Amino acid sequence: MSAVPGRSTQLSPNQLQKQEQIVEAARKVLAREGLGGCTVRAIAEAGPLTKSAIHYYFADIDVLIDRAMAAHINTFAADLRKVADKHADPRKRLFAVTEAYLAEFADHPRGAFLWFEYWIAAGRAQHPQAIDAMLTSITELLVELLVPLDVDDPRARARSLLSYLLGAVVQQRVRPRSSASLRGDIEALCFAGYR
Repeated sequence: MSAVPGRSTQLSPNQLQKQEQIVEAARKVLAREGLGGCTVRAIAEAGPLTKSAIHYYFADIDVLIDRAMAAHINTFAADLRKVADKHADPRKRLFAVTEAYLAEFADHPRGAFLWFEYWIAAGRAQHPQAIDAMLTSITELLVELLVPLDVDDPRARARSLLSYLLGAVVQQRVRPRSSASLRGDIEALCFAGYR
């Protein structure tokens, strides 16, 4: 069991459940209102617990926001893994996941704004650990998808592919491109020098 930040006691199963309810309410507020709208008051209104309960379980709102954003990325990564699991062919699996990645942000543009807003805020606050954990989660998934394709240095290619996808999310808002065009870029990035 984990202790409440700033408290010396261990949490009971009931308290852990309440903490998770707060995180889930924060996820909803972040998705709807963005980082600026994610206040203790808004979280209390979105969930079953009071402002004082939120302050009890999370003395620091930044810790709560980090947990809520981590929950978002964990759900996103799990959804991408489900997409991957639908395909036996490794190449089709990779392209299905990259298309699902881009489609998520195209279908939910507020999500893209939230990610970038959070990354900027975390960078300014000089606590990049949360961002690194998110990037690592998606990078590891991409490594898993690239390894069966026998490309050279799958980890470096996964990092490059994630950088490409992040940039494509931004560019798609300004200058949309077809899936075929994006796929050509991904082919070139992942399979350049591929034998």
